[in-house]
Amino acid sequence: MTHLREQRAAQDAELERALRRPLVLASASPRRAALLRQVGLPFDVRVSDVAEEADEVGRGPEAVALEHACQKALDVAGELPGRLVLGADTVVVLGDQVLGKPSGPDEARGMLRALSGREHEVISAVAIAIGASDGARLLTEHAEHTRVAFRALSDGEIERYIATGEPPDKAGAYGIQGHGALLVRDIDGCYFNVVGLPLSRTWEMLVELGYDGIGHGASDRDA
Repeated sequence: MTHLREQRAAQDAELERALRRPLVLASASPRRAALLRQVGLPFDVRVSDVAEEADEVGRGPEAVALEHACQKALDVAGELPGRLVLGADTVVVLGDQVLGKPSGPDEARGMLRALSGREHEVISAVAIAIGASDGARLLTEHAEHTRVAFRALSDGEIERYIATGEPPDKAGAYGIQGHGALLVRDIDGCYFNVVGLPLSRTWEMLVELGYDGIGHGASDRDA
């Protein structure tokens, strides 16, 4: 029992120190980075090498997104002792089909036609891990759901949208924060979740861990 108390005390101390350093974003997404900058959270970027190849057979899209987010956070946390690492993954779900990033214009065209005039769901999974003395440890995870309804799109509108260059690196072949906003008729839920990171819920997760947003260090570019 004494050993367990000592271990817990050591973990609490590690977490307290990590909370006073900039968050690490385990993502190459410029949209997630822009959202963190928008709310003034100090952070560094360290892109995870984890490939999003989890076995999806028999599992729902939320479980898959959570696994991807956790893998990314743990992968980077394992390389950065003493840091909090944020991993995220966003999927677009239309009926029972998960729409990833299109491989090219033809696939983007097919996705946008499928989304036209229909509702779909965007799920963004968020995971926070810590690089600890005993290895990377997952601290918390959450999946946020937002319903999105598209207008009925003409073939001409779809072609003009593809010509903007937005679809290739976005799940579902659209970005609501750009020209893709013109495709959306309505949303039910967190707008930022559709962009790629549910800001309010992410903040709540950090606060629940002890983050107060005050007195945190400047960015450690070489960490």
